[in-house]
Amino acid sequence: MGNQNLSAPPRAQSAPADNPTRTRRQGGGITHDNTRHTTRFVVIGNHLVQHKELSLLAIGLSCHLQSLPTGAGADIKSLAARFPEGPTRIAAALRELEAHGYLRRERHRTQTGRIVTRTVSCNQPHASRREPADTGCPPAKRTPPPQRRTVQKALPAVPQPSSTAPALLQTALDLLATLRRHDPRLLLSATDTAHLVPGVAAWLERDVAPGAVRHALTTGLPDEPLRRPAALLAHRLTDRLPPPPPFRTQSAVAPPPRHPLQNCEGCDRGFRASETEDRCRDCLTAVASHP
Repeated sequence: MGNQNLSAPPRAQSAPADNPTRTRRQGGGITHDNTRHTTRFVVIGNHLVQHKELSLLAIGLSCHLQSLPTGAGADIKSLAARFPEGPTRIAAALRELEAHGYLRRERHRTQTGRIVTRTVSCNQPHASRREPADTGCPPAKRTPPPQRRTVQKALPAVPQPSSTAPALLQTALDLLATLRRHDPRLLLSATDTAHLVPGVAAWLERDVAPGAVRHALTTGLPDEPLRRPAALLAHRLTDRLPPPPPFRTQSAVAPPPRHPLQNCEGCDRGFRASETEDRCRDCLTAVASHP
């Protein structure tokens, strides 16, 4: 029986398919040239940087938020000024982090009574489900629900058009349906859309172009989440309603007065005239021709 060749190198094992981050002994793959940090560093968990559902933008944004000092600006406007992705993509990434527990946004009232939004970055999502620890994101403070279910207030009234032509209302409906393309927060329900359609139609029949109406409804929106976008749009439709075109304004010339009907003193024929006239036009002409 032959002896085994103990000097032969063992066969390299390939990384399992479900763990692509495992270092391969042969071939390509990543290698690391690391230097130990002693200052200006932040600890990031692999559960974040190797997350299977978060986008690359959301992962990078979370790493940036965890590196910021307390009190630094972390709203959409501040982040859009810092990075080239723009407010729409940054807002989507923040929603991803919020959905997976890496971010929490809380509303607080200051001593002056102003309501501000505070962004809380969590380095360990859902830490409250395990044993309490110094690291992690504590559960948000929630206000106890009221004993009675509160009824949502009705939407503010909107201007009403003088015309209900189907083409006018359809144009207004199509305009409202496209608002979410300009801001995802302006996603409206069917009930809210039906309430706002007359207000948009009132703008359109005043010769305001659809693009101008869309600009008036989507420009200058607040950075914080919109609790009820339909109420904000209803307010803008009423508060910013332009005046009607000049040719549709009422005439400044009053219509001629309508005199009462009376009988002529000369021929007893009925005619309309002021109370100071007692004869019709024919009798006045006859008297003038035969003095």
